[in-house]
Amino acid sequence: MKSARADYAVIAGQVSSGAKVLDLGCGDGTLLRYLRETKNVRGYGIEIEDAKIPACVRNGINVLQMDLESGLSGFDSDSFDYVILSLTLQALRNSEYLLSEMLRVGREGIVSFPNFGFWRNRVQLALGRMPRNEDFPNHWYDTPNIHLCTLADFEALCRQRGIRILERIALHGGRQIGVAANLRSSLAVYRFGRQTAAA
Repeated sequence: MKSARADYAVIAGQVSSGAKVLDLGCGDGTLLRYLRETKNVRGYGIEIEDAKIPACVRNGINVLQMDLESGLSGFDSDSFDYVILSLTLQALRNSEYLLSEMLRVGREGIVSFPNFGFWRNRVQLALGRMPRNEDFPNHWYDTPNIHLCTLADFEALCRQRGIRILERIALHGGRQIGVAANLRSSLAVYRFGRQTAAA
């Protein structure tokens, strides 16, 4: 199965074969299906939208209908190897809380999000308009995005909350961006874990 989105292949590269995975905001289950077929993962998807549940079932995904805003209290600590939040972080009201919940129930977390600091977004803002492009297709008044951030913003939050960034991959057009990633990348994927105790 070929990945339809650039972050899918990157996420698959960060996940160990045979791992136990929880996919938050799993949509139609395409990512979890991709990980099952490429990395032989086991796990569950969580989705709130009624219309997407049948698509998950068709994709052979074990899906639970839950609201992520209320946390992951239904899961025991350390239940999963990875907890994934793919292109959903920016649409959450309490994203900070959910990041901590991800690290409670999983050994590591993986998030992907559109980079609001991408140069084209900055140009549109400089011209006095909210960005509207393939990463932000909605108008400002009908967007599901409520907490937009840049790579620098996300990394600052991780430092403040004692979250250890294990890997960052910045992308644009499916290619990895190294130099000036906060300016030149339109999409970011982070793998993170709990802060190690001081020696």
